[in-house]
Amino acid sequence: MDTSTAGPMPDVVEAGRGLAWWAEAWGLFTRAAVLWIVLILIAAIICIAVAFVPLVGPLASSLIGPVFGGGLMLAARKVDNGGELEVGDLFAGFRDKLSPLLVLGALLLAVSFAITLISVAFGVGTVTAVLYGGMTESPAAVLATLATAAVGFLILLLVLLPVAMAFVFAPALVVLRDVAPVAALKSSFFACLKNLLPMLVYGVIYVVAAIVASVPFGLGWIVLLPVLVLTAYTAYRDIYEK
Repeated sequence: MDTSTAGPMPDVVEAGRGLAWWAEAWGLFTRAAVLWIVLILIAAIICIAVAFVPLVGPLASSLIGPVFGGGLMLAARKVDNGGELEVGDLFAGFRDKLSPLLVLGALLLAVSFAITLISVAFGVGTVTAVLYGGMTESPAAVLATLATAAVGFLILLLVLLPVAMAFVFAPALVVLRDVAPVAALKSSFFACLKNLLPMLVYGVIYVVAAIVASVPFGLGWIVLLPVLVLTAYTAYRDIYEK
């Protein structure tokens, strides 16, 4: 069990592995394509429905996101080992490692709140009003607002990137390696940092796939989302379980 404060040590892989993660994820997806899509849809519907519950809904939805993520990682491991995918596999995180996965959810919620504050502080939310509100302000005021928003977007990017790096492997580390939540976040972040080249290749492929999936009407996301989830597993497996 990897329960130390540092978490397990990630390996460094070649840049080409960024492409291999997609290929291997596609292989796992095609073993039970329809069921993978169903699992993602069920998780999305539950999270959206929970979010509409008054007062506690948005908080609860954020908390259970990593729990579903952990269940999907366990499901990916099951299929990878030759098992049959089942609808109940989606809820495996609620049966196993629920507490640490909820801690991940709470940390994600706190980070999301901080990101929202940054957005508000730098006026990112005012861009739409400036662009579509009739341009009632003077040109100088409009330019000042857009400049402030640009700075805000840059800061958001600088915040979102390390957050994504910290959370991408965290659910898998919690459910597959019994790593404590904070240690999982640290290990995931450094895994991405040590593998910037394959991550860059992976990211370029994602951008291309996202563009293709968005035409027409975003229908391709029905396939891309489960494959994207599975890339988190294949990348984790490559970096942590060689």
